[in-house]
Amino acid sequence: MDFTTAAWIWLYVGAFLMLAEIVSPGFVVFFFGLSACTVAGVKWAFPALPLSAQLGLFSVFSILYLVVLRRLVKSVFMGETGTDNRLKSDYEGRVGKVVETIRPEVPGRILLGDAEWAAAATERLEPGEEVRVVGQDNLTLQVRKLDA
Repeated sequence: MDFTTAAWIWLYVGAFLMLAEIVSPGFVVFFFGLSACTVAGVKWAFPALPLSAQLGLFSVFSILYLVVLRRLVKSVFMGETGTDNRLKSDYEGRVGKVVETIRPEVPGRILLGDAEWAAAATERLEPGEEVRVVGQDNLTLQVRKLDA
């Protein structure tokens, strides 16, 4: 068996492209690999198929697989994502104490655990008041006065 025929080469290229998907983002290269494997199968079925026809089939199958299968297969492998891409802060819900006055236009500082954090609020908060963390914007915690 000759492993250097056109059909085998298409199969090698297809396998390489499908494996290359592991290191490339976007889930696109896989379908080019699948197209190359399909052309390998067609070449085995029709050994006299000229190179121009093989390249044409590769183009057609690539477009067909990208358009038809990509969305279906991507949702299976990648899973569904919600519309809220905001990461939930590990600090949300925790209670801290204001150590530097917080005003709506000027962030202050709070003591949360044994660390001080920059904090912002929609109301004025004075040192000593207890606050609850309701969100996080980069390294600034969003806080609200703790209801008594």
